Amino acid sequence: MTPREYLGSAAVPGGQELKLYRRGGDYMIVLDRNELMSSRMSGSEKQLALMTIERLKGRKAPHLLIGGYGMGFTLRAALGALDASAQITVAELVPEIIEWARGPMTELADGCLDDSRVRLVLDDVVHVIAAGHGSYDAILLDVDNGPDGLTAAANDRLYNGKGLDAARAALKPGGILAVWSAGSDDAFTRRLRSAGFLVEEVAVRARDNGKGPRHVIWFAQKR
Repeated sequence: MTPREYLGSAAVPGGQELKLYRRGGDYMIVLDRNELMSSRMSGSEKQLALMTIERLKGRKAPHLLIGGYGMGFTLRAALGALDASAQITVAELVPEIIEWARGPMTELADGCLDDSRVRLVLDDVVHVIAAGHGSYDAILLDVDNGPDGLTAAANDRLYNGKGLDAARAALKPGGILAVWSAGSDDAFTRRLRSAGFLVEEVAVRARDNGKGPRHVIWFAQKR
């Protein structure tokens, strides 16, 4: 087997250390012993964008908020599905993630951060949501392995009742909060409903070919 090559590390504010590795043409971002993301398995991250856009039902000039950038799979899928009138705000907490996208993973990024429809904000997505006030047609969250603060304990603020209320306030009428997870979480589904959302939980495969682990995406629509 080709050995794994260490490329760099990044401290998550208020959290742990992320490490970037490469094995052949594949990239992995690792937290402790957890492989948070891999270029080998990007299907569900792409579906986070594509299935959200399907549910927007052809809204004119939609504005999406994506938190965070990760390896850019969600962003690139969204750009490929949206026309020139769309806007996408990307909130990324860890500056090194963007440095990696513009450095060792330049080919993988494929210029998506330089697209004229994209606005990059180097900040906690919690703060970006709080400043939203009915700004977004959709908010797409993939900042942890599920609705709990794995990468940083402060991320729990995204998934508790107060965080869901903030997301609802940042959405336009009928807007969608989409949350990616490595697995199901019945308590989170109940919190979404208690926050006033119409909730759909969908299982998706990790790989583009329909294989690999089953991940979960919640689509929560503002009433």
